[in-house]
Order: sequence, then C-alpha cells, then structure tokens
Amino acid sequence: MTAQRNLIGSTPPARVDGGAAAMPLRMRIIDAAFAAFMESGYASATTLEIATRARVSKRELYALVGNKQELLISCIRERAARLHVPADLPALRDREIFAGVLASFGAQLLYELSDPAVIAVFRLAIAEAARAPEVARALDSIGREARRAAVRTIMARARTSGLIEGRPAELAERFGTLLMSDVMMGLLLGVAARPGRREITKRARDAATAFLRLYPEPARS
Repeated sequence: MTAQRNLIGSTPPARVDGGAAAMPLRMRIIDAAFAAFMESGYASATTLEIATRARVSKRELYALVGNKQELLISCIRERAARLHVPADLPALRDREIFAGVLASFGAQLLYELSDPAVIAVFRLAIAEAARAPEVARALDSIGREARRAAVRTIMARARTSGLIEGRPAELAERFGTLLMSDVMMGLLLGVAARPGRREITKRARDAATAFLRLYPEPARS
C-alpha cells in the first residue's frame, strides 16, 4: 500500500506566473508552450508568443527546446515521463503482490491520465488532427506508448514469475480497458468530473480484481 500512496501523490507541474523567474528556463519554456497550445491551438500558437510567455528570447527558446513541433513533443514527453514503472517495483512472487502492483500502478495511470492538462492535450490532438496530424502522432507515439510500455513491463514480469499466461501487450490492453472504462470519454466530452483520489483508488483495485478473475493463475505442472 505504501507504493500506492507514493505513486498517486505526484506533484503537478508549475505554471508560468509571477514566480516564473525562479523556474529553470527549459521548464519555463515548456510550460509556456503548453499554455499557448491550449489557449491558441497548435496551428495558431507561435514561437514568439511562447517566448513572450516564458520571458525568454526566441534564440533561447530554439537553443533550449527547439521549433514548435519539438516544443509540442517536449510538452507530451514531460507528462509521459510520469507513466514509468517505479524502479523499486516489488518482486512479483505471488498473485496477491501482483494484484497490489496492478492496483497501485493503475491508480497512478488513472490519476495522471485524468489530469485536466492531459485531457486538454487529447482534446487538442482531436481538434488539430486534420490541420496538424503531427500532434496526434506525437501523442500516440510518446504519450500512449509510455503507458502501454509500462503496463507491458508489469505483465511480462508476472508471466515470467508464472502468475499469468498470455502476451504482455494483449494483457496490458485488457487491463487498460478495465481501468479506464468510460472515464476518458466522459472527461473528453466534458460531461464528467475528474474522479477523486478515493474513487481512483477504488477503480484501480476493482480493475485489478476483475483482470485477475479473467486471467486465473496457470495450473502448476
């Protein structure tokens, strides 16, 4: 349970405001780019607008991050970096530990993916898909793949420990479906509020329980 408490207690990124001068320059630029993309749209946002928001020169912007597409990729990568398997992941010795890891990491995923900033990125990708397909491609290749890779790693370790059978990629997709259910659709449409931490914890536990019922422990030979 300690792992779960640590995983879902991540701190949201700072915003560009009155305290911007104290922020590292690169993160200030990424924050400013994110805000500009959300307010103006990817196609309409300019590097000049982003540099002005970040209170840096365009030369600094290009030197530290890059052009507009590289700014977008940096924004997505900054969020995706939170969706990694913890280095101190416990050894999956039995199904009880496996269930706990699924519930804990599932809570982290749901907490991060339901963040209003992440939902805004998904909305941006949908809105800009026709004019700027690189937005959707970056989101899929960096953002979604980070989540998939992390869950695949857990599934692969469980299979190696003899706790489950199946292809890690397929197992990861099934768990993701159980975890997210209709949450993302409601958030994207703006008809549902972000779940609270208690609801997130319960949903992750329920998803882990349902998943392990679908995939019972392999028979020992």
